[in-house]
Amino acid sequence: MRIYEINTAVFLGGRRLEEIDWGFLPDVDAVWLMGVWERSPAGLAIARENPELLSGMRSALPDLRDEDVIGSPYCVRDYVVDPRFGDLAAARAALAERGCKLILDYVPNHVAPDHPWIESHPEFFIRGSEADLARDPVSWLRVGDSIVARGRDPYFPAWPDVVQLNAFSPDLRAAVGELLRGIAEQCDGLRCDMAMLMDNAVFARTWRLEEPEDQFWPPLIASVREDFTFIAEAYWDMEYTLQQQGFDYCYDKRLYDRLAHEDAASVRGHLQAHPDYQAKLLRFVENHDEPRAASEFGERARAAAVVMSTVPGGRLYHDGQLDGYRTHIPVFLARGPVETPDPLVRALYAPLVGLEVTDWRLLDVHDSDQLVAWAFTGYLVVVNLSDVEAWGRVQFAVDGTLTDVLTGAQFERSGPELQVGLGPWRAHVFSLSDQSSS
Repeated sequence: MRIYEINTAVFLGGRRLEEIDWGFLPDVDAVWLMGVWERSPAGLAIARENPELLSGMRSALPDLRDEDVIGSPYCVRDYVVDPRFGDLAAARAALAERGCKLILDYVPNHVAPDHPWIESHPEFFIRGSEADLARDPVSWLRVGDSIVARGRDPYFPAWPDVVQLNAFSPDLRAAVGELLRGIAEQCDGLRCDMAMLMDNAVFARTWRLEEPEDQFWPPLIASVREDFTFIAEAYWDMEYTLQQQGFDYCYDKRLYDRLAHEDAASVRGHLQAHPDYQAKLLRFVENHDEPRAASEFGERARAAAVVMSTVPGGRLYHDGQLDGYRTHIPVFLARGPVETPDPLVRALYAPLVGLEVTDWRLLDVHDSDQLVAWAFTGYLVVVNLSDVEAWGRVQFAVDGTLTDVLTGAQFERSGPELQVGLGPWRAHVFSLSDQSSS
């Protein structure tokens, strides 16, 4: 599945969803409208008073105005569409006409401090005492008559604008099942924020609670219709665990890190994983949480784009990535800076996004530690993952014309292997349509 992520508030810029002509979309299978749910006034107030958050916003948007700050889409007041954004059903229907599914967000770990459940279902939350609040006001919050934990993961301080749900509460799990079935009527899939935090072992370790017998995710996923897609934002090598719990795709942050900071051997080793596991990984080099690929990857950006676009599994492209935009926009903002598209980046992605990766296999490369290579139906890919020129012998039989779809260059080759030379961080994506190959 090829997914195109859109920051809804920034993209709309005051327009409404029913007004959008989706003809600009690249050749993708789904659109993830990030941040459509009602944002919290309480969370907005916290965001506007947080010096660190404001500094990040001003870095992205030097002419920041008060109205640009609308609060975090992951500080959810309620799972109803923000009225500023218009008719979600109309947008879904328009996308369906283009053959695109609609992906939305679900945040399992926490809600806003003014979510309706705070008053109606205090038993859904991790609750504390006056002593807890006095000892650690960073981790606890007074909400109405209750002391509740602020949302967090086990490795960082608590988030200031959200309150922690109790993943072990049977009543919460029942309510979540009803909630997810309702959301599923409005879209075709969900990207589940920090999904690994609800795993029994992780949650028990974070909150020092005894694990229940059943996991959080399997019965909930099973309760939603069969043709629905569940995507896990996953870290800490939890991808396989969440796949086994029912997720269709899990973030492949490990590949991102290897492409950004490691070498060819590391990437090659990563791609040797079992095909069933790789088929359920979601590859990316950019999303709303990460810096823009054009700025983060630097000279590696071209190689990283080719790798993520030509390996098995799902692929996630972020709005602006295909234009080479360089400014990361904090999710609290409704506006981003005006940037000029980079024609070279556009030309790079144009032949990559629509590729169908089937019957994929990793290839051996002799005489080079810098080159990685693989083939899939109709294509042969060779990438230099180093900062020096590299030559090697790709173990792939060719007989006829090789056309590099990235440059249009053609090569006549015949033999049991292919000798390839590439400059630093360069790549070939050869079309094999004009030759017989094995």
